[in-house]
Amino acid sequence: MTQSDLRQRIRDKSVIIFAIVVPLALMTVLNLVVGGTQDDELDPVTVAASVPDGDDSAATLIDVLGGIEGFDVTVEETSAEDARTMTEEGDAALGVVVPEGFGEGLRGGEALDVSVIEGDAAGIEGDVVLSILQGTLTRMHAASTAAGAGSALGMAPEQIGALAEQVGAGDTALALTAGTTADEQLDASATLVAGQAGLFLLFTVGFGVLALVTEREQGTLARLRSMPMPTWHIGAAKALTSFLLGAVATTVLLVAGSLMFGVDFGNPFAVAVLVLCVTAAGTAVMLVIARVTRSSEQANIAQSIVALVLGMAGGAFFPMSASGLLGQILDLNPIGAFTRGLGITSGGGGLGEIAVPVAVLLGFTLVMGAVSRLVPDRGTSL
Repeated sequence: MTQSDLRQRIRDKSVIIFAIVVPLALMTVLNLVVGGTQDDELDPVTVAASVPDGDDSAATLIDVLGGIEGFDVTVEETSAEDARTMTEEGDAALGVVVPEGFGEGLRGGEALDVSVIEGDAAGIEGDVVLSILQGTLTRMHAASTAAGAGSALGMAPEQIGALAEQVGAGDTALALTAGTTADEQLDASATLVAGQAGLFLLFTVGFGVLALVTEREQGTLARLRSMPMPTWHIGAAKALTSFLLGAVATTVLLVAGSLMFGVDFGNPFAVAVLVLCVTAAGTAVMLVIARVTRSSEQANIAQSIVALVLGMAGGAFFPMSASGLLGQILDLNPIGAFTRGLGITSGGGGLGEIAVPVAVLLGFTLVMGAVSRLVPDRGTSL
């Protein structure tokens, strides 16, 4: 029976279209939309700078902008008036005017103002440049303060210069290091792939189990029951069909999504365990629906409602987070547990680290399996 059902589903192309083609197309569209909002590349920016002639400290302040790695900053030196004009007319994102006597005043501990004119189109690039300018000024002021303190203590001129250079070029007490995504977290593209795979899994597993309702309406189920075999074999064959279809389709979606969007879900064996567990959970839900619905139309509507509710709550379209009782309920969602498990494996976790998501999925499967035996039977006799 399982072989016959699998051949029938593959021949009519319904599984291939709805379980693979449609979710891949939806992933692509959503990734284009979300990917655009996640684009964090900085555009090239032009800075119009007015620097006093012969002032090495002022030149050093401006030269810092041109040496930023990964950020294209073009510095155009001009007069103070032209710097303002260029910024106002949109020829430069920022205008920087360093006052006369900047270096001498810095060494003497005087309060000096560096004027910055921000253009209308400065955007986040302008904020980055401002932050770099502020950090450089802070470092230069610290070096000047250290030199003044050394002079007050009677240090030799060469020692004062070395001290100022050390403070000006020394490492900060705090450092920012780029790292990888933490456990149980996926980036935007990976979340879409995992969520859509989980959502369409709930539709895919219905092709096998919910066929019981259709066969009951067509009279095929009665003929199957008349065959010399235990009645439960019929339900088991349909459940096995759903399980195999769901596991294969979900695997294909994860692999295709990984290749299309550059996603890495980590340990293949651990990912396979998650796929098998979430497929079992989805199949158990369909067993309940097949048990309580009277017609194929009711079954399809119930399947759609359950799939969309569990899928959306599990982060199929956007991440869901909550605390308290609602958060605990969301944690029991099989799609959410599947996504969290993939987040763990993507961060380098193995079988030991996905024990909690696997336990949630297996627990959900057992509960739904028990419910499918306890709820009123509408005629399928699973």
